[in-house]
Parts: sequence; structure tokens; C-alpha cells
Amino acid sequence: MNGFEQALAGGVESGTVILYPALGELIGQRAGVVNLGTEGCMLAGALAAYATGAVTGSAWLGVLVGLFAGAVVGFAHASLVVLRRADQLASGLVIWFLALGLTAVLGTSYVSQTVTPLPVIRVSGLSSVPWLGQILFVHDPLVFVSYALVPLVWWMLYRTRVGLVLRATGERPEVVAVSGRRPAFVQIAAVTVGAGLAGIGGAQLSVGYVDSWFDDMTNGYGFVAVAVVLFAAWRPLGVLLGSYVFGIALASASVLQAHGVAVNQYLLDALPYLVTIFALVALARRGGSKAPEGLTRALTNTS
Repeated sequence: MNGFEQALAGGVESGTVILYPALGELIGQRAGVVNLGTEGCMLAGALAAYATGAVTGSAWLGVLVGLFAGAVVGFAHASLVVLRRADQLASGLVIWFLALGLTAVLGTSYVSQTVTPLPVIRVSGLSSVPWLGQILFVHDPLVFVSYALVPLVWWMLYRTRVGLVLRATGERPEVVAVSGRRPAFVQIAAVTVGAGLAGIGGAQLSVGYVDSWFDDMTNGYGFVAVAVVLFAAWRPLGVLLGSYVFGIALASASVLQAHGVAVNQYLLDALPYLVTIFALVALARRGGSKAPEGLTRALTNTS
């Protein structure tokens, strides 16, 4: 593959690391709760997956444990916000700092260990399609799962009763309560499920994309995932596009480094974040979907 194709293929792979937590954050925000602790959920998932893979030799078991670890961290945030009425932004930051410290301590012994990573699969027939084959159909299984996850989340949100209740909770929780349902339960479940997806994103990073563990390895990806949801106007397709924009920018920086392009190293490191911010702002349609009303009220009350 040439450099352009390498950037696109790498963009799909690294963009998937953002896509999972961004879809999870979309679910939580649609229920009226923002989780700035998404970064912490990813860190917990990354370490749990890598440690499990190192001990058991199974990357797939690591992914499952990573999902559980992310969900546990998310449940802690949801409990503080929903049950204890804690400030959403402050709680998320506290959860992030806690996860950052715990993973740094618990992950020390795994820095030098190796695991068997998720296998790279070449989809028979499709992988040989000129240009698109190498870009879309030669990846680890979690990338292929993410292809189906985006339409699945869209269908759940807009075509099922569960999605209707979820969105109604994010807009008018008092109406949901009058209908006999429990908004608090819906919000806790949404944030926990979303955090579990963030845990998968962390697992994808440690046992799929990077195949290693080191302190603070998510490098701000969780915060990028939160930003992607905001600029994508709370729509699954926008989340997909935003995640891939970041992934392509990240992969492009690596490709430029590999080809010895004489660009300032700090600029290369900042490139993915700068491109993502400008591109998402440009793509955000004026007059598009607004934030869920309940989320807006919650964030307004914290200011």
C-alpha cells in the first residue's frame, strides 16, 4: 500500500478505538448524563484486557474483562451523579483521576509483559477488492464488529421502545416517571452500558491496535470521544465519521513519521487533535440536532 492507503487503513483501525467509547458516550448523553470519566473507563478496560491476556493467554477473554472493568467504572460515575446528585463534570474528572492512578499502580508489572493480540483477519473475497479491500477488510475482529455496531445503535435509539424511553429520559425524565418507569434506572443502565463500550475501546487499544500496556496509554482518547459526540450532534453516523476523522489524522501523523517527512515532532503529535477539532466543527450542521434537554439542564445547573 502507498502512504495514502496506509493512512486510511490505519485510520479505520485507530478510529475504532474512538468509535466504541464515542458510541457509549452517545448512549449515556441521550439519557441525560455526560461522562468525562470515559477516559478512565478506557484505561480500566485497556489494563484489564492486557492483564487478563497476559495471565490467561486469551485476548478475547481480555476483551470481555475489559468490557466489565469499563462498566464498573461507569457504574461508579452513574451512581454518584444519579443517586447522590453529584456534579456530572466534577464526578467524571474524579473518576478519571482515580482510574489513572489505579491503573498506573496496578499496571506496573504488566509493562514488560507480552500477550497474544487479537488476530488480523482478511475477509475472503472482500480483502482482495482493489483499494477498499486493504483499507476496510484486513483488520482485527473488533473493527468488523464496530461496522455492525453503528447501525445497531441507530436502530436501538430510533426504532425500539428501549430507545424511545432512553431518549425521553434525556429530554423529560419527569414525563418518563409519570408513565410508570424509573428515569434513574434508565440513566444508570445507559451510562454503565456506555462505559462498557468504552472499556472495549480500551481493550481494542491494548490487545489489538498497540499490543502493549503503558501508563496513560489512552492519551486523551476518551475526551476526544466525548467531543466527537458533541460535534456529531448526538447522531450515530456523525459519531462514526468523527471517529474516523481522528483515526485518519492519527494514522497520517505516523505515516509522515515513517516516511521521514521533515515536520516538527510536536506538530505531528498535535495533528490528530487539531484536525479533529477543525473538521468536526466544520461538519457540524447548523440547526442540526440539539443536545437532549435534560442534559442541557444538568450541565447548566453545574455552571
